[in-house]
Amino acid sequence: MTYIAHDQWEQHYRDGKGFRRVGARERALLAEHAPVPDGGGRALEVGCGTGELSVHLASLGYRVDAVDFAGNALARAREEHADVEGVRWLRLDIERDDPAPLHEALYDLVVMRLVYPFMRDRARVVHGLSKRLREGGALVVITPVAANTPAQRRGIALDEDEIAVLTAGWETVERLDADSLAFLVLRGPCHTGTRGVEKGPTIGHALTGALAVVTDDAGRVLLGRSRRGMLELPGGKPSGPEDFAAAAVRELAEETGLFADPADAYAVTMLGDDSHGVPRLTAVVRITAWSGTLSNPEPDKFARWEFFDLHALACAGDVFAPAALALDAVWPGVIPGLPPVVSYPLAVEQPPVPGEPAEAVRLRQAMAQTVIDGGWVPSEAVQGALRSVPRHRFAPEADLTTAYDGGDRAVVTRRDETGATISSVSAAWVQADMIESLCLKPGAIVFEAGSGGYNAELIAHVAGPDGRVVTVDIDLWVVRRTRRFLTEAGSGRVTAFEADAALGAPAHLVPRGGFDASVITYNCRDISPAWREQLVDGGRLVLPLEIGGYTRAIAFERRDEVLHARRFTHCGFVRDQGQQARDVPVVPVLDGGLTLRFDDGAAADAEGLEEALRGRRHEVATGVTMGTGVYFGSLQLYAATTLPGFCRLHAHQDGGVTAIEKDHDAPAIIGDASLAYLIHVQTRHGERPEDKEWEWSVHAFGKQGPRLADQLAATVQAWHRHVRADDNDQHADPVLTVHPVGTPDHLLPAGDVLDKQHSRLVFRWPGRNGHLPAPARHTDTIAMSPRDP
Repeated sequence: MTYIAHDQWEQHYRDGKGFRRVGARERALLAEHAPVPDGGGRALEVGCGTGELSVHLASLGYRVDAVDFAGNALARAREEHADVEGVRWLRLDIERDDPAPLHEALYDLVVMRLVYPFMRDRARVVHGLSKRLREGGALVVITPVAANTPAQRRGIALDEDEIAVLTAGWETVERLDADSLAFLVLRGPCHTGTRGVEKGPTIGHALTGALAVVTDDAGRVLLGRSRRGMLELPGGKPSGPEDFAAAAVRELAEETGLFADPADAYAVTMLGDDSHGVPRLTAVVRITAWSGTLSNPEPDKFARWEFFDLHALACAGDVFAPAALALDAVWPGVIPGLPPVVSYPLAVEQPPVPGEPAEAVRLRQAMAQTVIDGGWVPSEAVQGALRSVPRHRFAPEADLTTAYDGGDRAVVTRRDETGATISSVSAAWVQADMIESLCLKPGAIVFEAGSGGYNAELIAHVAGPDGRVVTVDIDLWVVRRTRRFLTEAGSGRVTAFEADAALGAPAHLVPRGGFDASVITYNCRDISPAWREQLVDGGRLVLPLEIGGYTRAIAFERRDEVLHARRFTHCGFVRDQGQQARDVPVVPVLDGGLTLRFDDGAAADAEGLEEALRGRRHEVATGVTMGTGVYFGSLQLYAATTLPGFCRLHAHQDGGVTAIEKDHDAPAIIGDASLAYLIHVQTRHGERPEDKEWEWSVHAFGKQGPRLADQLAATVQAWHRHVRADDNDQHADPVLTVHPVGTPDHLLPAGDVLDKQHSRLVFRWPGRNGHLPAPARHTDTIAMSPRDP
């Protein structure tokens, strides 16, 4: 009974065979070490067979998902236990199938009885099951051990080395005996941080080798657990005049039983480091196609070979250092904290490598549908891109559920030395929204600032076979990562280049006449002149622009030298770097308990403000109220673009004189040793969200506080009359035009002017007719203006 093939198991159960019956000792240990939580619990049995243990768990009070890949086993289970409640019988290959049938809630208990030795990819399966455990839940593995098993049945048992691998990395491990069976209770995160380790010292002046990187039809990478107690890639030294690719193919066959054509082997990177002081050169060989059945022809060197999920490589335990570095060369970022290495990426024409699990396909369709249902994707072209481009392959460090989150979650892919995010795969809805705003036509040539690969491939899919995307990033690591992912899973229509994106695309990559569209994927405090100059007249530029510290993804259309805003979306991205990066002027007050942020322009004089804040607080109720879920981002933008002396007041401690919550900020205006700011105060309470209400109120300090408070309250009231709408999606946007920095005042249209380093922004809000205080540069009074289309 050491067979693994599916048809053999079907015949096993068709013949009326089963497993060793659940003994009294096993039942007692389950009751003692995996008791049902108060109020009931949820259990999963993997490899349930005819269901004896699942039925016992149900009798204890668990709600049980009983899983097996053999239809005949489940048929017998349903027939033999037809009167049992609390068990769901699920046909599922836990190693190969989409786990969608499993319950969405986490399990208190997962049991693998007499099944673990039959698993091919043991580490991957256990890691996946550990992710399905509640905090405090247990994985129980019941298995024969080799010492108590006849040699001819060795395949159904585990030896001590295999048990050590299974139990490594768990927070707590209990090993008990159940009538000669090992009864293992594993708790806590099944995560062991990955580290690159070396073998023993070697003799020689230099070392050379080739490592084969092979993936299966689900995109999982092949690793072997060597007798040295570490994970390794197939590989070894070239023999004689053999090239690195040929050596990798030969070693793959010798070590794993898999065969590849040397024409399908590509040396993609050379790695230079040392081993115990001996120089070492390792060729990373990507194999794009193979055949054969995975086996272990060299059992003296390797315990077994398995395919691993890429996102689990960060917690795989000990990995041979060159193998860890090779994996990171193919999928940069999948293993954090590796030692430094000299890397020489090679320019080779490697074809894309297919492969993804069924779960990825399902989750991608669900993500796309979530974004579509949210109203972000009206066009079929962008809908098709969301459904087709494999997002997870551009974020291999993330599990599939995270990669395909349809909400606001971005996947962080790089942080700076302070831990701040500097590169990510943005939320799918905002990527789709910005691409929609580009209004792309088939064959479009598009510039993207800020690389990663996924967004560029979405654009390439929309632009079609004749389209092209040029993506630029200032970070060489990001560019190399993007190139690798584009090679692995791209269309071939995206070019990644290292440069300061604020300078635009390199001249040789700019099409004659300019790009049809451009998209910037990081927060911009200003609009680079190059982005306008490299855009065709009538083309679209979409970017997340910071205005007074508030970010909006704005779609602009170029008309001669002027950019006309066509659409606004509330969003947030990582910060800009390079020439556009700058520090925001900040003025601390009250010993750093508060700060004033001046996101546009120089910091105002705050002399005397601390004394004012220790004085009497003046309050003005605006009479403007809102309920739960009301959008007020347009109020922030309205205030930031119409009020002189605008800033943001940020609180770094709870309470205090301002009543602003810790780590929150409020729109504010500053005067001579005086300050006014806007908060909302709850005026109506209730159990239901619809019963609650808040009112906007202005608090002020200082001699000029009452005047500033009236000014800020009038601004809120004007926003309420002219901008706000009952429908959150129908708030009025300003008519916004962006002009080159040297444009004189008399050539600007009427409106509120916000000057930046490279551009002059003119805002025309509905109702701005001169009755409200004008900003520092208000060029004229204006009446009600229609919105741009």
